[in-house]
Order: sequence, then C-alpha cells, then structure tokens
Amino acid sequence: MLPSDSAWLALERPENPMTITIMLRVDGLTAARFRDFLSVYWIAWERFRCRPVWKAPAWYWQVDPTFTAARHLDVALDRFDRHQLQDWVSCRLNEPLPLYRPAWKFWLAPNAEGGAALLLRLHHCYADGLSLLGIFDKLCPVSPRQYPAIYGAPELPQLGRWADSAQRWFGSLVAQLGLGNTSSPDFAAGAGASQGLAGKAVHSGTRLVHELSEFLVEPQDSASDLKRPLLGRRNCRWSDPVSLDDFRTIARATNTTINDVLLACVAAAIRPRLGLTPGQLDDAVMHAAVPVDIRAHMPEGIKPEDGEPGNCFGTVFVPLPVDGASALERLFRIKHETRKLKKSWQPGIAWGLTACASLLPEAGRRPLADLVFRKASAVVSNVPGTPETRYLAGCAITEQMFWVPQAGDIGLGVSIVSYAGQVQFGVVADEAVMPDPQDFLSDCVQELQQFS
Repeated sequence: MLPSDSAWLALERPENPMTITIMLRVDGLTAARFRDFLSVYWIAWERFRCRPVWKAPAWYWQVDPTFTAARHLDVALDRFDRHQLQDWVSCRLNEPLPLYRPAWKFWLAPNAEGGAALLLRLHHCYADGLSLLGIFDKLCPVSPRQYPAIYGAPELPQLGRWADSAQRWFGSLVAQLGLGNTSSPDFAAGAGASQGLAGKAVHSGTRLVHELSEFLVEPQDSASDLKRPLLGRRNCRWSDPVSLDDFRTIARATNTTINDVLLACVAAAIRPRLGLTPGQLDDAVMHAAVPVDIRAHMPEGIKPEDGEPGNCFGTVFVPLPVDGASALERLFRIKHETRKLKKSWQPGIAWGLTACASLLPEAGRRPLADLVFRKASAVVSNVPGTPETRYLAGCAITEQMFWVPQAGDIGLGVSIVSYAGQVQFGVVADEAVMPDPQDFLSDCVQELQQFS
C-alpha cells in the first residue's frame, strides 16, 4: 500500500475510526437491482475485493479469497420516516468494519419515506472523497437508459513506481541548485542560468523551512467543550436541500467563495457550544481542519491516475472567528485567512506528515497525530458533486450526502455537498462533544439566512 493510503490505518483510534460514510437517496432502487449493480460494476475495481493486511514492516493489499458481494450488503425493509432514518444511519455509522474482509459495506433501505436510502461506509485507506466521487461519476450516467461506459481498475503494485517518481522529483530539485561539473566546457555559458536556478531553489528551500516551522509552532486550539475526551459513540444529521444559487448569490455579492460562506456558518454555530465566557471568546484560538485536493500539484507518478482510488489531499487549518460580532465580520475574516492559506504550502506539508504515520513505530504515531490534528476542533469538508441528475442502476439519485471522519481527538465533522443544483449540510459528532447535533445543524442553516 502507498503511505498516503496506509496512513489512515496507522492513525485510527478505537474511539475515532477512519471511515467515510456516504448516503444516496435513489428513487425506486430495489435490492435486486442493486445486487446486480454491486456484483458487476462496483467490484470491477479490484481494490474493493482486497483487504488491508499488516506484514511487518508495512501494510499490503491482499485479495480476499473468500470474497462474496453478498457479505457487503444488508437490506432493511423498514418504512423509515425522516427522523427514524437519521437514527438508523447513526447506528450504522457506529458499526465497526471488520478488517478480516474488505473494509466497506452497503446498507439499503428501499422502503424509506422519500425514496430508497443507500448507505456506504468505507475505510479511508481505500479512497478519499474525491476519488469516490470519480468512481460514482463513472458508474452513474446522466440517463436512465445509459450503461456505464468505462469502469473498474486492477490493483497493481505501485509503491516501487511511487518511490522512483519521488526520487526523480527530489533529484530534479537538487539539480536546480546547479551542482553540476564546473570543469565542463559548457559551464561558463550556463553559469548565469545555473545561478538563476540555484537562486530559485534556495528561495524554495527557505520558504519550505519557514512554512514548516510556522506549521509546527501553530498554537493548539483553546480548551473548550469541543475538546472533551471522546466516547466513541457518534450521531449524524443532515439538512433539507438548499438551492446552490443561494450560496452563489451570497458569494458573488460579498466577493467570497462558497467555502468561505460554509466556514462562516460553522463559526457562528460553534460559538455558543464552546462553553466559553465572552472574555474567553476574545482570546480563544479555534481552527477548522479543511481537506484540500492537491492532485494538480503532485508530479506524475505520485498523483493517482484518473479514476484510480486513493488518497491525495492535504489539510489547511483555518482560524474560526468565534469572537466575531456579526455574520459579515465572520465571513470577511474567514475570507482573509483562506486567501493567505491558498498561497501557502500547508496542504502539502500536512499530506507529507500524515503519510509518514504508517512508516513510524506505533509509539510515534499518536504524537504525530496530536502534532497535526491538535490544531483543530472540527473537520469541515466541501465536496462538489455533478451539476446534473445522475442515475444508479437506472434509478434517479435525488440526494447525495456524506460524513467525514475526524482524526486525533477531533469529535465534530461538518460537510457540505452540492448536487444537481442543490446543497445540503451534514454533521456528525461524538456524544461527548455534542449529544444531539440537530440544533447545531439548524444554526448553520440559520446563519446562511443572515446573508439574505
């Protein structure tokens, strides 16, 4: 396994499993139709027939010789109303995934009120959210009469190729220093160019040291009710769909982004749940860990191929203005912070440190996780879905929702997903941090209305 994938096995804790949960509402999907879809299309990705196996000193993908798709699907025939469905999803979210077989599972509630509910839980080592979106993009066409045209991928050994690419990439950086043969006849002609490249390399090296130092000395979040010891029992909730145009209108009017608006809503909802006095809020340090896709910045051979499952994202830690006096103040302060972070190397640094987790002995993994994730009190993730309606096994997908895992001692996760012109909020919280996240979710939506 690649270090960027096996890291999520190394960082896992009993009270904080590294699993991604996705829910689709699929109009008219039956158990028989989905079993056919699962046995033909989903398992065409060989990785989903593999389980992670530890063979010192590393993790490996091993094909499960007893694999059957039937073991990875449960069907609930209950006629869940909305509230019952949310409780049912929360219960499934707390079920452990056994590592003696491939660590993913589907649940289908075909009779749920409002359309069939299809739930997927998958260990983070298999793929990140964008990889899964790419897979569903291939499997879910734009017409109910269209079959997936291209799907599936073999699971090939990649560590050697990955290591060779990383070595070549590092070698090219060293070569930029101009440390060639100065006795060469061409040396004088190339001296000016070499000095220019050396200057750029020195500047890049200095910047890397500076940004790494800033990352390491970033203060941890203030003690608050969000930093209680976790119980390992979590509840999730999701909102009704909101028009994507509402977000776009706010973002355009304020010259911000949809991510900025989301983070402003989270800051407002977190504020009354910290258990801090107004004086303490003025001095509070509070961050949100925000996943950032870094595929476009990775060299060839290291970044995954199109449609290939895997993990290729970093994390930025955005300061949350929980002391902000108004919705607009919070929004513009977040805009200022995110603009700075967009120019930083923080996502790549966080990706590199996280990937090191599986290379460390067990005693060193918890300190590494604390070093990275003590800087945040919540994980906030925004995943853009397709702008048009998609179809799974010929049935229209009417809603998409997902819930992010939280690493380290973080007990709160907030997600937003856009799909077919609508947006939905989702929240998952450990019971020690937030026994019932419904009020928090309502406050996020209420803050959005403050901009109208």
